[in-house]
Amino acid sequence: MNWIILIIAGLFEVGFTASLGKAKTTMGVAAMWWYGSFAVCLTISMVLLVRATQTLPLGTAYAVWTGIGAVGTVLVGIIFFKEPATFWRLVFITTLIGSIIGLKVVSPY
Repeated sequence: MNWIILIIAGLFEVGFTASLGKAKTTMGVAAMWWYGSFAVCLTISMVLLVRATQTLPLGTAYAVWTGIGAVGTVLVGIIFFKEPATFWRLVFITTLIGSIIGLKVVSPY
C-alpha cells in the first residue's frame, strides 16, 4: 500500500511542477489559480511522501518520489510545453525509469 501512496505522491510532484510551468505563462487571476494549484499539489505530495516513508526506507522512497517527479515533469514538458524530445533525452529518461523499477525490485518492503 505504501508503494501506491508513494507513486501518488510522485504524481502530485508532477502536478506542482506543471502548475509552476503554467503559472509562468499566465498573468493575473489565472496565474494565482496556478500558484494555488502548486501549493495544494505540493502539500499533498509532501504529506503522502511522509506517510510512505513511515514503512519504506527513506533513501529508496525519496529516490523513487524524485524519479517519478522527474520523469513525469519531462513528459509533461514534452507533451504540453513543447519541449524537445531528443534521442538522448529519451534515453536518459528510460534509464531513470529502469532505475526506479530497480529500486522497487530490490527494496525489502
